[in-house]
Amino acid sequence: MTKYRWLMLLLLFAATTVNYLDRIVLGVLIKEIRADLHLNDLQYGYITSAFQFAYMIGFLIAGWFIDKVGTRIGYAVSIAWWSVAAMLHGFAGSAFQLGFWRAMLGLGEAGNFPSAIKAVAEWFPKKDRAFATGIFNAGTNVASMIGPPIFAWMVIHVGWRQCFYITGGFGFIWLVLWWVVYRVPREHPRVNAAELEYIESDPESKIVDEPPIGWAETLKHRETWGFALAKFFSDPVWWFYLYWLPPYLYDVRKFNITEVGWTLPVVYLMADFGSVFGGWFSGFLMRRGMATSRARKTAMLLMALCMPIAAFSAFTSSVIVAIALVSLATSAHQGWSANLFTTTSDVFPKRAVASVTGFGGAMGAFGGVLFTGLLPGFIVQNFGYPPMFIIMGGFHLVGFTLLHILMREMKPVVFETR
Repeated sequence: MTKYRWLMLLLLFAATTVNYLDRIVLGVLIKEIRADLHLNDLQYGYITSAFQFAYMIGFLIAGWFIDKVGTRIGYAVSIAWWSVAAMLHGFAGSAFQLGFWRAMLGLGEAGNFPSAIKAVAEWFPKKDRAFATGIFNAGTNVASMIGPPIFAWMVIHVGWRQCFYITGGFGFIWLVLWWVVYRVPREHPRVNAAELEYIESDPESKIVDEPPIGWAETLKHRETWGFALAKFFSDPVWWFYLYWLPPYLYDVRKFNITEVGWTLPVVYLMADFGSVFGGWFSGFLMRRGMATSRARKTAMLLMALCMPIAAFSAFTSSVIVAIALVSLATSAHQGWSANLFTTTSDVFPKRAVASVTGFGGAMGAFGGVLFTGLLPGFIVQNFGYPPMFIIMGGFHLVGFTLLHILMREMKPVVFETR
């Protein structure tokens, strides 16, 4: 049996890594950018909110667009857009200009996860999807590991603007590889019959040539809202650590840029382990005979229970303990995400996966606008960081409760054939 599906997964991993390199560079370089553009915490909050708001809108467009034109074209358009926007950050001369290009970046980057989740559904059977999602989702953490020390070195030697030019250019290298390599399994000349049979081992995989389902049609189903509300409450936690951890380390823990550059990789290395473990764990439970719904929810509840413990990072005087607890939070969140994303392909047919993922991503981004853009800028400036850590510690449990109520047994959703 050929194993071409793993090359496709490698491409998804690489795209997600590039996606997050373009995303995290702002937070790592914020000390230099704040000094150059004279930004305060409130303005920084507005800039991150601009990304989140555009990311929310982008998800609604991307989910529909990718289901309509297919994964190959949809992903290509998305990464071309966000790579151009990432490079143009280097031309910003004010808070407004930086916020504008941040919004353009968010609009394009919204296409990453709907494309990747749809590609996983196209190339992997259900029993392997959470693990595959965990692997490509680990690209977010690899970027967060390798990016900070590289950016710290680059900003010293070439300046913060050049960091944006270089990282933005990575996307075009990936774009060429994607366009040459990617096809759906049934159309790919390098996939043999045995691999195709394995990929299509789920009964519903035999159904082909049905029209895509738009996100508006999926809103009629409570399962869509279960996924979306879980994203609404859990995504802001990741955004909070992604955007506000570097300023926290600079302002509260008094780290310099070199120390931040070497601390963040430790945090996100643990997140990598969490992403892969979370996806593997639910698959392990399923192989041991546990129902899909129970396996996914067991893994997600385990991860959600870690988050209140991690919130104590803001209250310890030990830097080592604080970093360990933050690492627990990022690890648990990524394990949660690997399973949450996979619920869409567990429950919905492939022709609706990108649309449901897009709507859920939009809700997650909206939560990010409220809880990691506008709210932290006000709270941190007036009350410090501890209240934010407490708030973030409880959101996953709220999201899990809503998902459990609305998705129930996670039975497949059936749409009428048009």
